Amino acid sequence: MAEVGRAAVSDPGSLLPEGFWAAVAVWVERPQVANKRLCGARLEARRSASLPRAEARGPRPSSGPEPEERAAAGCAPEGGLGPSRRFPQEGSEPRPSPAPEQDPHQPQVGRRRGDDPREAAAAPLLAGAPGQRGQAGAEEGHFPAPDLDSIWNDFSQSLAGDDREMLNFLTGSEAASQQEAQRELVLILRTIIPKASPRCPLGAARREMVVQDVLRGIVTFLPLEEDVDGNLRVKRSSVYQVQLSRTEGEWFISVLIFCPERWHSDGIVCPRPTWLGGELLARLARWCVGSRQRGFKSTLSLIPIGKYSQVYQELKAKYKDMVKVWPEVTDPEKFVYEDVAIAAYLLILWEEERAVRGETARQSFVDLGCGNGLLVHILSSEGLRPTPGRGTCLRARPLDTRPFLLFCVFQEWAVTPNDQTLFPDVDWLIGNHSDELTPWIPVIAARSSYSCRFFVLPCCFFDFVGKFQRSQSGKTQYRGYLDFITEVGSTCGFHVEEDCLRIPSTKRVCLIGKSRTYPPAGEASVDERRRRYIHSRRGRGPAPPPPGAAGAPCPEGGRGLDPGPGRPEPGVRAEGLWLHGFQPREQAERVRNCARLPRAFIDQVVLRVAGVLLGRKQSEPSSSQSRGAEAWNGGVSLSLAEVAGELDGETLRRLKRECGGLQTLLRNSPQVFRVVDGRVCIRDWREERPRKEKEPEAEQRLFSGAFKTRICWFFAHHPDGCVLPPDRCPFAHGPGELRPAPARKKRPALSAAAARPVGPGVGGPRPEGTVPAP
Repeated sequence: MAEVGRAAVSDPGSLLPEGFWAAVAVWVERPQVANKRLCGARLEARRSASLPRAEARGPRPSSGPEPEERAAAGCAPEGGLGPSRRFPQEGSEPRPSPAPEQDPHQPQVGRRRGDDPREAAAAPLLAGAPGQRGQAGAEEGHFPAPDLDSIWNDFSQSLAGDDREMLNFLTGSEAASQQEAQRELVLILRTIIPKASPRCPLGAARREMVVQDVLRGIVTFLPLEEDVDGNLRVKRSSVYQVQLSRTEGEWFISVLIFCPERWHSDGIVCPRPTWLGGELLARLARWCVGSRQRGFKSTLSLIPIGKYSQVYQELKAKYKDMVKVWPEVTDPEKFVYEDVAIAAYLLILWEEERAVRGETARQSFVDLGCGNGLLVHILSSEGLRPTPGRGTCLRARPLDTRPFLLFCVFQEWAVTPNDQTLFPDVDWLIGNHSDELTPWIPVIAARSSYSCRFFVLPCCFFDFVGKFQRSQSGKTQYRGYLDFITEVGSTCGFHVEEDCLRIPSTKRVCLIGKSRTYPPAGEASVDERRRRYIHSRRGRGPAPPPPGAAGAPCPEGGRGLDPGPGRPEPGVRAEGLWLHGFQPREQAERVRNCARLPRAFIDQVVLRVAGVLLGRKQSEPSSSQSRGAEAWNGGVSLSLAEVAGELDGETLRRLKRECGGLQTLLRNSPQVFRVVDGRVCIRDWREERPRKEKEPEAEQRLFSGAFKTRICWFFAHHPDGCVLPPDRCPFAHGPGELRPAPARKKRPALSAAAARPVGPGVGGPRPEGTVPAP
């Protein structure tokens, strides 16, 4: 036995020892948070037990131990001699486990539970509070969950026999009394799943038994291996332990390994001792005093994480070329791999659904607000079939011209919630950052057909009409909005499930409605309940923007909904409209960064502000070209408020309609102004230095591509002219110095391999007039 790490824990908030077990729960249930080589863990069984008495036991019968023998070995199941409690199977709801029943005739020994802080921390764990729900997957189906009772029975018999060293290691003391040895333990059986990657294919899952001695503050991790007969046994050479102790009023966390001379690291169940005593110990110490209830479900709690890791790596390798040819200004790695991860999640979710329902036909889907259509393309290429004409996109995005979208069907129109926007022939409705349509998707799914389901990934906070306003200050706005969408789904008659995706986004919680809470005969009464609920939300949010106003852009790259050609204009009553006041966005997204303002208006504001800073009226530049640079007037520095006070009311009203107003317009003229910390001044180009002073043409390379392509503003408008000589100024001093602007480089075309669907089927018919890629 050797200690590989020890860390002192400062606990000013008195969170220990409860915080220690919260940190242990993270490592047990979500080990991938610390060990990046893992995909996750599946908890298979959990029960209470006790260490055996010191006397040796005889060999157990081949048919299994009798109840009396199991109890003597410390394997009495919770609440009696029934079978051990298992975690819920995939697809079932987790249920809290009842506390072990206390015999009223059993005498109480020592203090009552709860008198000691360790016992208070032990109460919820010993009561059998469930951890993360099981995540059994189809690919692990040929690995039957071993019997935790049998494993512990064999192991405890060896402890009661001649393995006193292991018994002392488990108890943390060489002189554990008989009474102490009978303290109640918590046993957890988990399967650790390694992460799949191109360099490291998905390896076999490994099993481990976790023994928690809550009253002592000790948790021991016992890796399991198969013997010659195929039975699982404890791999004693790779056992390690985490302890919480208190000395002279200070808390310590220690990591110990049982057999350091025989330790073998595999990076999965048995990390390196230096990693255990360094990285893991530091994380546990930090989690002890900083861990809080997240308020969200565990990541990928509704699908098998091992299968997800494999499918995600396959899709990532298949569509990685799209990162190189991404035509939008957004981060390609974020948006491409985010849609790849969402597609992998949906593919596995729908595959599991087909297995449960006993169906072979692939689900149909509609992505409402599909944006650039990448998610529709991936799902279609992998064999799923979007219903023809149901890929709705509100604006023609640059990605719509890419070759791979020839295989998908899109319509550019706004989905306004009414009796005309139903999808009775569709299995799933998808709302991936669908903005103001997000709360309506459960309603549309419920009214489309009894078999229609929905998947939404909320981002921006919208109510049925206008912005969402949270009503509980004790929750974050994000948590409050997720609860609101869950409430909408439940009111519409869905069993709403929540899960966290593994995507590069801060808004990664999805809500899924797969089944109904009522039979088909109750549709009329449930729809009346929906109608009353929708109308009860009227007036909850701020008034919608007036017709013609543009909605704010989505911070997560959301795809807003805009009216398309042939659709009712905002404010015009549509037939069967479910709630008046719903305001879709404009089809043409307005640019509000002052770039679309008339050039004459911009030049007028620039000249006016420059005149204010220079402190005198503009004069003809030709009369001052011969003045020396030493007398050049650089003006003064003023705050934005002072500058705004010099402009007329009509100019200010026009600027307020733009994002950023006056500040944006001035920043769009960097040749003339410097705007720093809310103050404006004339830019002095003598202070602008190239990055590399030693290179003779560094100044020209500093403005490569724009050198001498525009007239110098100071040469044309400043009373003293340009402060730099013509050979040093990056702008042209007169038409004779102008050079043509360089042509922009075109992006490379998408390869045919990335454009061609790779799945077994094509997602719906192609639009008329399109030709498939060769």
